[in-house]
Amino acid sequence: MADKFIEVNPEDLPDNPFKAIGSQWMLITAGDADSFNTMTASWGGLGIMWAKKICTCVVRPTRHTYSFMEKSGTFSLSFFTEEYKKTLLFCGTHSGRDTDKMAATGLTPGQDNATIYFKEARLVFLCRKIYYQDIDPSRFLDPAIEANYPQKDYHRMYLGEIIKCLTNQ
Repeated sequence: MADKFIEVNPEDLPDNPFKAIGSQWMLITAGDADSFNTMTASWGGLGIMWAKKICTCVVRPTRHTYSFMEKSGTFSLSFFTEEYKKTLLFCGTHSGRDTDKMAATGLTPGQDNATIYFKEARLVFLCRKIYYQDIDPSRFLDPAIEANYPQKDYHRMYLGEIIKCLTNQ
């Protein structure tokens, strides 16, 4: 895919966020050009909070990406076409602690200011981290949610202000 990104208003996107996040998946990436990590995610959301365009993503503290999210002031969400599904599966099942995901997948990192994204993506949200909160199981109103945490490794939820939205033409 050509690396010809253009900036667009997120409000003009035709994407269905339930499909884009839940079934097509995304890569959450944090860090800088010298050191970054990415992971596949299928949980998250898009919306408005505090009069800002917001994305929500969650990362378990056991994931290698967690330390990068903690240190970084920005992160990206990269969405791909169906042909990258195996690549996304790989990035979700292999840790950056012991695998060079870029070498293994052939993904090409791009950079906008200090935020890393992928040139093969069809859609990218560049986000400024503005809030986080740890998931507190004592607040689950639906007891079935606990089944998502057999290891008790509850996510940290991040809210990012979408500072730029890019589509790959």
